[in-house]
Amino acid sequence: MRSWTLLLVAGLLETAWAIGLKYTHGFTRPLASVLTGLAIAGSMILLGLAAKELPIGTAYAVWVGIGAFGAAVLGMVLFKEPVTAGRIFFLVLLLVAVMGLKATAPA
Repeated sequence: MRSWTLLLVAGLLETAWAIGLKYTHGFTRPLASVLTGLAIAGSMILLGLAAKELPIGTAYAVWVGIGAFGAAVLGMVLFKEPVTAGRIFFLVLLLVAVMGLKATAPA
């Protein structure tokens, strides 16, 4: 269970750095750039730790899925990106895929 917790936090940090990229303005804002860099490093480190026990294909797919889902949702909320039925449908599919990978992963 520890590996899954690490992977969840890694995915949340991936969401943070993806959103953080917008705030760096091309890495011209020092504080946003440093925080984004720390989120990138933390995300990678936690992914690596989780992958010690989880299959890398599953760990990577779940990590990317959490990050993509979070970045898309926060993009809609924070940056007024389009909210369409199609986007919501595919985000739900992405969430189902991440949960399916977790449910079918070796114990």
